[in-house]
Amino acid sequence: MKGEILEKAKKEIEELVKELNYHCYRYYVLDSPVISDEEYDRLFRRLQELEKKYNYILPDSPTQRVGAPPLDKFEKVRHNEPMLSLDNAFNYEELLEFDKRIKRHLKTNKEIQYTVEPKYDGLAIELTYEKGILVRASTRGDGYIGEDVTNNIKTIKSIPLRIDGTSRVPELIDIRGEVYMNIKDFEALNREREEKGEPLFANPRNAAAGSVRQLDPSITASRKLHLACYGLGAVRGVEFTSQWDFIQWLKEARFPTPYIVKLAINIEEVIEAVKELEERRTELPFEADGAVIKVNDFKLQKALGVKTREPRWAIAYKFAAHQGTTVIKEIIPSVGRTGVITPVAILEPVRIGGVTVSRSTLHNWDEIQRKDIRVGDTVVVERAGDVIPHVIMVIKEKRTGKEKPFPVPQKCPVCGAKVVRPKGEVAVRCVGLNCPAQAVERIRHFVSKGAMDIEGLGEKNVQLLFDSGRIKHFTDLYRLKKEDLLSLPRFADKSAQNLIDAIEKSKKTTLARFLYALGILHVGEYTARLLAKRFKRLEDLYHVKKEQIMEIPQIGEKIAASVAEFFSDEKNIKAIEELKALGLKIENPDYEAEKPARKAPLEGLTFVITGTLPRPRKEVEAQIEALGGHAASSVSRKTDYLVVGESPGSKLQKAKALGVKTITYEELLKMMGGTSK
Repeated sequence: MKGEILEKAKKEIEELVKELNYHCYRYYVLDSPVISDEEYDRLFRRLQELEKKYNYILPDSPTQRVGAPPLDKFEKVRHNEPMLSLDNAFNYEELLEFDKRIKRHLKTNKEIQYTVEPKYDGLAIELTYEKGILVRASTRGDGYIGEDVTNNIKTIKSIPLRIDGTSRVPELIDIRGEVYMNIKDFEALNREREEKGEPLFANPRNAAAGSVRQLDPSITASRKLHLACYGLGAVRGVEFTSQWDFIQWLKEARFPTPYIVKLAINIEEVIEAVKELEERRTELPFEADGAVIKVNDFKLQKALGVKTREPRWAIAYKFAAHQGTTVIKEIIPSVGRTGVITPVAILEPVRIGGVTVSRSTLHNWDEIQRKDIRVGDTVVVERAGDVIPHVIMVIKEKRTGKEKPFPVPQKCPVCGAKVVRPKGEVAVRCVGLNCPAQAVERIRHFVSKGAMDIEGLGEKNVQLLFDSGRIKHFTDLYRLKKEDLLSLPRFADKSAQNLIDAIEKSKKTTLARFLYALGILHVGEYTARLLAKRFKRLEDLYHVKKEQIMEIPQIGEKIAASVAEFFSDEKNIKAIEELKALGLKIENPDYEAEKPARKAPLEGLTFVITGTLPRPRKEVEAQIEALGGHAASSVSRKTDYLVVGESPGSKLQKAKALGVKTITYEELLKMMGGTSK
């Protein structure tokens, strides 16, 4: 009987894996899903439950894409066949000469068929499949030996873990391709890094390469990477007649293939295809720095062979870089939504790639210093795809001596508040509480659930109130009247009154909630509670010294400096006093300095939760912190306990790899003192 149940479970697991992998292919390769995200999640959770219960996990299960423990280093891998580089052509005459060389070597006057595809500006990768299963992924390295990045590549959901959809499954096959990042995702990643004060990636290629070469696969998984498969290495058990045949097989076997692949019957058609590709270059969602031309027939490729490190049967046509030379008229500091101040170059207008460019980001002041950029400099500006133009170099030979360096601003150019640059960060930030440049995001944070918790003020309503001029800072929320809302769309009598009531209710809050609501850099809910435990009244934080905050054991210099900077700004204190005058009442039930010294049950312990618990995770985390513990979001060597609920995620594997102790929700309750209240 048990055997029958196990066989039935195994069959369901196999069917779920097949179905989920098909839906991954529809979503990530074809961009044409046939089920909702909710339905996919339901099937995925069912698979997780069955795998855990019956300890039966297939190598191509989608649950195996993320969750491998971090590595200490990458192992070296020898390629079955060398991954060669390509010779380059920079004009059409060189393409014609390439065709002549092919014909001379083959001793023929017949027209040669070629394929033409975009040259992705990414990281070359080789995927090795044995009996249809992905067993290894490796970087190009020196062409002969690369690095094993299998766990990282598995996180790219467009890559099949098992060859499916075709009857032609090789015993062994090495598939070559390029890992890349779309331009919009690259820009979003750099914005996120800039806001965190982290160094920026120079271009999408660097971002893709840096993401693949992470020792922790979970970091790779967090980046939006793609793969285009286009090359064949070693193969056994299946024969391919041509590059075109191989590309069609890749499509049939559900691999992501190049955005465009054209079959040209002669070199003249190749040149037409290259021209078309270059014209469409700015439409492409990714960086393409050229076109790759290959002899189509594999027998002819074999006859042509290789010369040193390059195949005779392929060539890369390099597009001209979209660059222009111009002069920096001035540099202005631009304030972003999180207070990061970015230097922007105002340029003498210049045409680059069919577009007039008059502004260029300079990223940060470290970048200005590194390139020695000055107002009045003659510079080379590059524009690739839809990426914001950037200055790539200064032509110092054209300097006249009148060029002027641009210093880091001491005050915010928008609100005049202090500017800070935390130690170890490249980002320069405005700490002004009422800075208009940051207003909408600050308001959204201020009203959020973990902060002032004003029901009815979601993103759309905040934007509506801001755009209509009803509020400019979060202090304005407490001046709103019902009649201010009734003339706005989305508000009727009842909804307007409900919002006014919710705002009124929020006037009574705790110090911990209010400190978190203020949106002080680096101050989350946990840090806000630590501050509330140490300081009895809000006023005790006015003009507080960094050293006073560092007396709290769990707070380091970086956070302490941020809090001290915030409360040393008179404009911030004035805004807080304004809120108090509008009726804000702050209690502090967390204050402990005058309470009898007793150790909290969870004091000094760090917990991480994975899976579903009987109570909402936020509530459990709040209780952990109320009892002296710290609820973290990710597992590390500093984690004391991983609380494991139903259907745990990849954190469980990471905890096991790091030797972190795992406990159940019931065991956590015992540690808390046996209460779930």
